[in-house]
Amino acid sequence: MSTFDSVGLMKSINENLGPFRKSQGEAMQGFAQLAIASMAEGLVSAKHKELIALAIGIAKHCGGCIAFHVKALVRLGCTREELEEVMAMCVYMGGGPGLMYVAEALQAWDDLTATKPA
Repeated sequence: MSTFDSVGLMKSINENLGPFRKSQGEAMQGFAQLAIASMAEGLVSAKHKELIALAIGIAKHCGGCIAFHVKALVRLGCTREELEEVMAMCVYMGGGPGLMYVAEALQAWDDLTATKPA
C-alpha cells in the first residue's frame, strides 16, 4: 500500500493555492506565462520537456511537481516504458534518495492511469 496520494495532493495544492492565485494574480499570471512558453513544442517536444520537468521534480524532492508532471505525461501519451527509462536516469543521478521519489512517480502513474504493473 502506497502512502503517496498523487490525486489528493494535486487537489490539496490547487485548493490551498486558490486564494494566493487571487491575491497575487499578476505574479501568478507571469508564472503561468513562463510555464506556457517553456513547455511549448519546439525542437524539444512537449513530452520530452515534461520528462525533464519530472526528473527535476524528483531531484528536488517535490511530490507536487511529480504528481502534476506525471499527469501531464499521461495526457501527452507517454508510455510507462518511456517513464521508467527516464526514472532509471533519476536513480543513476540521484542514488537512493532519487529512488524513493521515483517510487512516488511510479505510484502517480498507476493512480492516474488506473492500471497496475503486471
